[in-house]
Amino acid sequence: MVMNAIPPVDLHVSSAGSRPFSHVETWIFDLDNTLYPHTSRVWPQIDERITLYIAELFGLDGLSARSLQKYFYHKYGTTLRALIDEYDIDPYDFLDFAHDIDHADIALNEDLGKAIERLPGRKLILTNGSRKHAENVARKIGILDHFEDVFDIAASNFVPKPDRRAYEIFLEKHAVEPARAAMFEDIAKNLVVPHELGMTTTLIVPPTIDPFREEFEQEAVKTPHIDYITKDLADFLNACLLPSKGR
Repeated sequence: MVMNAIPPVDLHVSSAGSRPFSHVETWIFDLDNTLYPHTSRVWPQIDERITLYIAELFGLDGLSARSLQKYFYHKYGTTLRALIDEYDIDPYDFLDFAHDIDHADIALNEDLGKAIERLPGRKLILTNGSRKHAENVARKIGILDHFEDVFDIAASNFVPKPDRRAYEIFLEKHAVEPARAAMFEDIAKNLVVPHELGMTTTLIVPPTIDPFREEFEQEAVKTPHIDYITKDLADFLNACLLPSKGR
């Protein structure tokens, strides 16, 4: 089976010298804004809950809490990491609070489910969120049963992506050979280490701008550490499974 076909560039882009998928045995997916579109309104709710958590923790008004949250995010990679390092909070309480959201707008995605099911080999979720959150969301999308396991922020000892240690802990725990793996992510910087380790990397960008996320998080960044860029994950995966002409 040849797995390196890329459909029209309006939806999918490949970089010069992009790594193929023909050798991939393990398929690794981020969760938030990767396995569902921003119209699912998952991330805006989480973002609001984090702001509320900070407001209550420090006795701040909404604007001040929001400003502090973004400062933590840019300095530490995640607000949770900052609160653990600087204030020794209980990370499980934080995660339960942040992920206490309404799942009503998460739609069943049969096309994505079928595409993931057809991928040959192992499938894993690697997320900076919690296992419970990942399972709840993946279940609503209709894809949870296609995954072998969820590697969450607790499994990485609360070290978040893009820290190299998070990926190394993941690879060791699940005995994944990175040179025979593919990683799918919605934030470009989170693909730097996977590419350095030998993974084939794909950046998921939204088909329309998400007003609830920062611009840098949605950029279709064309750099050597990103092999492919797509606006439609299900269509992209199906394209990877189609035989290439002349191959």
